[in-house]
Amino acid sequence: MKKLVLGLSATLIAGALIACGAPASGDVITKDEQNALTPASVLEELKAGNERFVSERMIKRDYEAQVEATAGGQSPQAVILSCVDSRVPVEAVLDQGIGDVFVARVAGNFVNEDILGSMEFATKVVGSKIVLVMGHERCGAVKAAIDDVKLGNITPMLTKIKPAVTAAAAGFDGDASTKNADFVSKVGEQNVKATMEAIRQRSPIMREMEEKGEIQIVGAVYNLDTGKVRFL
Repeated sequence: MKKLVLGLSATLIAGALIACGAPASGDVITKDEQNALTPASVLEELKAGNERFVSERMIKRDYEAQVEATAGGQSPQAVILSCVDSRVPVEAVLDQGIGDVFVARVAGNFVNEDILGSMEFATKVVGSKIVLVMGHERCGAVKAAIDDVKLGNITPMLTKIKPAVTAAAAGFDGDASTKNADFVSKVGEQNVKATMEAIRQRSPIMREMEEKGEIQIVGAVYNLDTGKVRFL
């Protein structure tokens, strides 16, 4: 009888959570499920994931079970390029579990040959539906590019972001320096857009996939203050 009562209690609690809209599972994506996804449906899930993160209603996941379930293979729904900033834990802010997304990270979220190759693997070979470039507010790499920082290997790295600084400064009405938060924000957003365009220009594979509707290349900016991801 005691076991029955405990079982009923657990069922009632689970039912209450579902009734409140709380996610009830954290299963990994199978290959068949990935094949059935569309770029639009994946984008909506990433947006919903961020809403869950912001509202503290993240999916309760059994990570041990997910490790076991993905040991033999993976079928991620998206590949995400973000900055290395420690305040932007990609899987967490989009409420994604083990095996749900590929993540590439580099200061300033720009692309090079290696990252493009990784994205092509994620999309053309493995089947991910979304290529998301996610920058963030007050990015240190963006600020360094604006300030024309000279330091070791950081110097050549910043040349990848410099075009965004030039583009953002063109016609900007105000102080085009790191003292102006609005300008830093504009450069950060321009850098995301420039990276998206670079993906299309430098990867015929992904450009063709996007033209056929097999994938979608999108951009976003993460707000450090609120945890909200603003999709462009």
